[in-house]
Amino acid sequence: MSGPGGLSGLGGLGGPGGLGATLTWAKLREVKCAELEEAADGWGRASNRADAARDRIDTQLVNDLRRTQKGEAARAAVRRLRRLSMNFQYIYTECGLLRTALNSLAHEMKAQQRVLRGALDDAAALKFTVHADGSVSYPAAGEGLVDGKPLAGGRASGVPNPGLAVPSGLVAPNPNAAKAQDIADRVARAVRAAGDADWRYARILRGLKAEEGLGVPAATWTDAAGDAAAVRQAAGGYLRRGIPHDASPAERKAWWAGLTDEQCEEYLAVYPDQIGNLDGIPALVRDAANRDNLQLLMGKLAGRDDEDAVTKLAALREIGRQLGSVQKPGDPPMYLLGIGDQGNGRAIVSYGNPDTSKNVAAYVPGLNTSLDEEFAKGDLKRARDTAAAAREIDHSTAAIVWLGYDAPQSPDGLSSLAVAGTERAETGGHAFRGFMSGLEVSNDHDDPHMTAIGHSYGSRTVGAATQQGGGIPGVDDIVLVGSPGIGVDRAEDLGVGGDHVFVGAADNDVVTHLPSKEQGLLAAAGRALGPAGSLAVDAVHSGDDDLWFGSDPASESFGARRFAVDPGPPLIGLGSVSLEAHSQYFDPEMDSASADSIAMVVAGRGHQVKQESAR
Repeated sequence: MSGPGGLSGLGGLGGPGGLGATLTWAKLREVKCAELEEAADGWGRASNRADAARDRIDTQLVNDLRRTQKGEAARAAVRRLRRLSMNFQYIYTECGLLRTALNSLAHEMKAQQRVLRGALDDAAALKFTVHADGSVSYPAAGEGLVDGKPLAGGRASGVPNPGLAVPSGLVAPNPNAAKAQDIADRVARAVRAAGDADWRYARILRGLKAEEGLGVPAATWTDAAGDAAAVRQAAGGYLRRGIPHDASPAERKAWWAGLTDEQCEEYLAVYPDQIGNLDGIPALVRDAANRDNLQLLMGKLAGRDDEDAVTKLAALREIGRQLGSVQKPGDPPMYLLGIGDQGNGRAIVSYGNPDTSKNVAAYVPGLNTSLDEEFAKGDLKRARDTAAAAREIDHSTAAIVWLGYDAPQSPDGLSSLAVAGTERAETGGHAFRGFMSGLEVSNDHDDPHMTAIGHSYGSRTVGAATQQGGGIPGVDDIVLVGSPGIGVDRAEDLGVGGDHVFVGAADNDVVTHLPSKEQGLLAAAGRALGPAGSLAVDAVHSGDDDLWFGSDPASESFGARRFAVDPGPPLIGLGSVSLEAHSQYFDPEMDSASADSIAMVVAGRGHQVKQESAR
């Protein structure tokens, strides 16, 4: 597969080593941009056919084969089909880039043809002559100061970059001279810009080609990531400025709905990273974009060998494995609503379609969460377990894990939480609000039931989101588990009413007992004073409801509905330290009481959750 070089057969017209010196305004005028657009349409059709073939393999052939055939031969056939699917995905990506590159080139050439036509029309109206080299002859005009006769005509040569020309200090007296110079400059600028565009796109199009053979190894995806970056840079004026980054989710949804099919396909081909992470865009579109961007990200990271790249690449491969695995009957379908390698990494995965589901929940993970294998296996399982349990209550349910911020990181766990500030929660809360707003506007139901779930530091992030701009859009219920405090004093401060705030706090979860900053300082002072000092501190703070980030959500004074949870393993037992009590709230095998309560809230049955006494 290879793209055409130069202006669809006219050759490289400009740039180093090109034919820029031989390009004339006459050639530019005759460039047939419609032919470029026809070629782009052809590559677009090829891209769409490859995408349809990939979809048929993934959703029909593989599933049918696994359902009807068993044994090693069937497994080998599935592996070959997966490889064929990857080939079609690569074809889809590269053909889409070719289409956009050609359309963008046509867009730039049309712009320069408009500039050229304007200059030629002005010359014709003034009866000036535009010569083959772009110079402009103008007739005599005006009258001399001495003899009163018309001032002699002349010829002006264009300057491609007039701003760089050194002024002579002399002003030609003939009034036509300045007009002719302006026309000649515009002609020169158009020819120069067209030559530069052709040179840039010729390089890109020559690079859009596949390796020989039928395999698509990781190195090929690394090249594809570079291809996409090159087309993005070149097509900036054609597509990028149209993406409404600063708009509301509702405005983004309307923008996407107003695009033509071809425009949608081009945005997906060139900017899957941006479209896939744009709140307000439909879930099916985000999923398609992010699945393609996942391959590009893996190709990009495979070209690096630093620890950060290796860690993220392992997570992406695990997410890709899960996306490609065949679902069992009744399993909630998996949608990739966000993916990225910025910061500690980004990933948003939904089990169930959040646009068609009546009940939608989003879970925010906390301390030490990043885009690694532990997240790809553990945190995704939490969302999947929640979705599966909630769908048994109401099948129209989707549960999401949202890693859309940089949670605090520290290998020693609790000490990191003890020193963690609120800046990451505030930043994450702002992003979470935008995401939930996007879910609200893209959902097909008039009034979907939405739940925000925060675990550990993620509960502080959810708390921060409730305090920004009037609460979290669309959210009806809030679930807080393993919380070190959320930054507010009472459940009613979260904007959904105290009866719609649900709290799970295991007795052996040390995070839910983390003392307030003041208590921590006094405890340190007490230890310095010896046993008597420690006893004094305990006496002063007996019954204190404050945790590190404010009031204990499980306390009676907070006013939330606390549900029953398993106490979990003790912090210290059998000679080792265990934090398992902090991480089992979502696990139906380790803590069915908590997992079932969360599922009931997510499914809109919070009023049926069995309550436990507050602390």
